[in-house]
Formats: sequence, C-alpha cells, structure tokens
Amino acid sequence: MHPVSAQSPAASEGPTLFGHPTGLFTLFFAEMWERFSYYGMRALLVFYMTKGFLGYNDKQAYSVYGAYTALVYMTPFFGGMLADRVLGARLAVILGGLLMAGGHLLMTIENQYFFFLALALLICGNGFFKPNISTIVGSLYPAGSSKQDAGFTIFYIGINLGAAMSPLLCGYIGETYGWHWGFGLATIGMLVGLAVFVMPTWATQGLIMGAATAAAVSLVFFRPDNIYAVLINIAIATALVTAGVIAFVALSRGGLPASAGQPREGQAGARMLGPVVIGTLIAIPILTCLVSGFSIFNDGKQVTLISDSVISNLQADDGADANPTMHALKGVAATVLEEVSKPAGLVLALTGILAFGYLIFETFRLELIARQRMYVVLILTFFSMLFWAFFEQAGSSVNNFTDRNVDRVFKSVPVEQSMVGTTIELQPTQEQLGYHHGETIFTLDELSKLRNEHGDEIGFTIPWQVTEEHVGMQIAQRNDELPASIFQAVNPVFILLLGLVFSTLWTLLAAKGLEPATPVKFSLGLIQLGLGFGAFWMGANAADERGMVAAGWLVLGYLLHTMGELCLSPVGLAM
Repeated sequence: MHPVSAQSPAASEGPTLFGHPTGLFTLFFAEMWERFSYYGMRALLVFYMTKGFLGYNDKQAYSVYGAYTALVYMTPFFGGMLADRVLGARLAVILGGLLMAGGHLLMTIENQYFFFLALALLICGNGFFKPNISTIVGSLYPAGSSKQDAGFTIFYIGINLGAAMSPLLCGYIGETYGWHWGFGLATIGMLVGLAVFVMPTWATQGLIMGAATAAAVSLVFFRPDNIYAVLINIAIATALVTAGVIAFVALSRGGLPASAGQPREGQAGARMLGPVVIGTLIAIPILTCLVSGFSIFNDGKQVTLISDSVISNLQADDGADANPTMHALKGVAATVLEEVSKPAGLVLALTGILAFGYLIFETFRLELIARQRMYVVLILTFFSMLFWAFFEQAGSSVNNFTDRNVDRVFKSVPVEQSMVGTTIELQPTQEQLGYHHGETIFTLDELSKLRNEHGDEIGFTIPWQVTEEHVGMQIAQRNDELPASIFQAVNPVFILLLGLVFSTLWTLLAAKGLEPATPVKFSLGLIQLGLGFGAFWMGANAADERGMVAAGWLVLGYLLHTMGELCLSPVGLAM
C-alpha cells in the first residue's frame, strides 16, 4: 500500500495524550471491538459445526475452518489494494465493518445457506477492514516519527484486549446459553466498533465508556464459578475500564481527524464506491461456494476434484518391507492432493503459485544487494507461513482437544460406596464421560445433545443410577466446568502480560549489541511452536484412564506458542 508521507493531512499537528494523537484511541477501540467479534466467532466456529445443527464430523469442520481461515488471510491483499488505489482507507473500513456485522448476524440463523453466506461476508469484510485501519494508525504520525512504533504497540494492545475478552464472553455465553447468543454478542461487538469509528467525537466518548462498562460488568457476572476464571475476568475487566477512561480523556481533547483515511489527491473515493460494492456482491457468492466446498449444491457433501480412491491408495500402508522414505513422501503427496482437490484449496494453491512466481520475477529485476535481501525475505516468509499454519490450529484441532481431552472441571466430589444402588440427580459434566449411563456409555455427543435440548437452563439435572463402576466418579456443578472455548483467551492474555517484557528484552539486548539476528528470532519462534505441541503430546501421554489431560499442559503449550509468536511476529511485520 502507499506509504504515508509526512505531508499527510492526518499527520499534521493536533491534540495528543501521552505524546500520541488522540485519534489513536478511537482506532484502539474500533479495532478492539472488531477483534472481539472476530475471535468470539472463531472460538465457537468448529464447535458450532460439530455440535450444532450442521452435525459435521471433524474432517468436514476442519475443511471449512481451513478454507475460511486461508481466505481471511488472502482478502486483505485485495482490500488494501482497493483502498490504496480507489476508495481510501476510511471508506474501506466502513464497508468492511458493515459486511462483517452482517456476517455475524447471519451466524445467529440456523440455516446452511445463511451459515456459508455469513462466512463469505466475514471474509470480504475482513479484507476491507483489517489492513486499512492499521494504515490509518500510521497516517496519524508524521513520516519518521519516533512515536509511531509505540503507537502501534498501543494499537496491538487493543487487538489483544479484544481477543482476550471475546472467548470469555462470546465463548462462554455461546457454549453455556446457546450458539445464537454468542454470535449475537459478536454482532453487537462489530457494530460497536463500527459506531466508534464513524460517530462524532462526543458520541464516541459515551459509546466507548458505556460499552467498556457493560462488557466489564458482563465479565464479572457471566463466568464459570472458578477462582482462576474470576481473577482473569476481573483483570480483563479492569484493563478494559482503564483503557476506556484513558480514551475518554483523550477524546475530550479531540477525536479522529476528519482527514484520516480519506482518499489521496487523484483517488476516486466515494465516486467508485458503487463499482466496488458491485464487485463485492459478485465476490460474495463465489466465496460462499469456495468456503462451503460447493456442499450447498451437493446435498451437504463437499466437492473434491481428485477421487478419494487415489488419495486412499497413497495413504495405504505399504507393509513392513516398504521404504520408509517413499512411504513418507507418499503421505505428504496424499495430504497435498487432498487439500488441492478442494475448490478453496485449488484456488489458494494457484493464487500462491502465481504470487510466488510474480515475486521471483520481480526479484530477478532488482539490483544485486536488493535481490539478495529479497531472497532472505522470501525464505523467512515461507517459515512465517509454516508458523501461522500450525498456530491457527488453536481454533480447530487444539480447540477440539481442549473440549474432548482436557480436564476442565476444577471442583468436584467423588461418588462413594454408600451411594451404590441408589439413583441420584446430577448435573451432567465431562466428569461422567466414559462411564455407563444405564446400558450405554456416556459420551461427549450425548452430553452435547442434552445441553442443546435444555438450552439456557444451565443447572438442569438428570437421573443417574449408581453402580459399583461409578465409585470414585466425580460429580460437579455445571458452573465448575470451564467451557472449552474460553481457553482461546490464554494466548492473548499471555501476549498482554509478556509483550512488554519481550519488547524490553530486545531493547536491552540491542543496547549491549546482543540482540539476536532476524533468522535467529524466527528459529526461536518455530522452536517454541514445536515445544508447545510437545507439551500437548506430553500431556496426552500423562492422561488418566479416561484419556483426560490436566489443563496445565494446555496452558503450558499456549505459553510456549505465545513466546514463539512474540519472537517471530514483530520481526515478520517489520520486514
């Protein structure tokens, strides 16, 4: 995108707080609420597909989640280009916010067509919103300003405050009271973020404080009955209200400049809004088809371009005498073919190949020094893609691991011998999983079915006939079981806690001439990513007889992933 120059009107002298333009605090809350809506929906997405009305198996859910996430990463390129060359950043942000609000709202409707249309709206909206609000932040500072990096750090805090808050509210409420409530809350968050961006400064002040107070109160009252959850929710609520007060004071001095994000001289701006909207309306059904794998036209089954038999043959065991290297290569080939056989996978693969080819072509046109630097950038970009591909498992496979195999009950009492032969009333939780309930084994599917049937009646009980098998089985209240989705808050909470620590560490090391080189930071990031998955593996090996893993292993894995992110992500953004 076009770099912001020192002559940018938005970067002129204006009101400040702590040396930063007061408009930064408007953008802080606009982005915070947008991230609240995005991560709130993401925390629920896989669970909604597997436990909700769609009834998907893991493979189907992961396929949709993967296509959605990949397309979300792709569309900011087009949204940024359209804003830079046609609309200007401000109009692009407004258009993106409206599209995402519509997407979140459609998620509240239990209909297959609306579901995939909602994902398409979110993909398009993210493409317009995400890159351009960051551009406006940069435009608030004169070129070369020493304050700009600190301004982006403040902005990054807003991103992670929203990401931390969303699973604690959208995730908890969606899993506890009903999916539509969680998605509805995400819709409200997006609308608040958009309103903060477009409303007059005096109204923005009231909205920021009102929404922050309402969210803080909700964090205190809508939570599991667990000391850790209480402390985390109160800490996030305190940070939110503190940020709201600071923003209120800042905006009393002046708000976001009217010139911020406006089209540059020569840009069409609003005159081209109609054609851009028409193009977006054309793109939405295409993205709907891609993210659904054309299942909406195929009785709910995703279309594949390569037959399952071809992939199955590659995945088949070649026997004890098979060459291990060839077997591994066939497995890799099967995985690649399985992904590119999906419509979204094929489009992304072709787009990636074309983009890579274009970058290589442009690289060879550069002077020697610039070309060598570009080689380094391409190599680091490849490893960055690997990092984020594994990191994004947090919303899919790691989320399911948390739901199915992590012991999330923190207070319970055991069934005693004296209770054998009696029928008791208990609130079903994951503590009953794997035990006989009558003639059948009580499974997670049965637990999810019961909770769906009872809706927002969270304290419902079921009769349970106690046998010898049940002696030692734990009994807990529903409020003592942490919903799996709220563990999505662990990563952003760790970023809020450790971000300043890592920033200070790099500064101190740089002052002593000991700061690691960029490739070393990338290596540290990837190593810690691997160690994080190693923590999950160790936890699985230490599971109890029911296959349940202590929550500490999950938190340790997230901690390692977060430290890896803090090593790699700032470097990647600075490249």
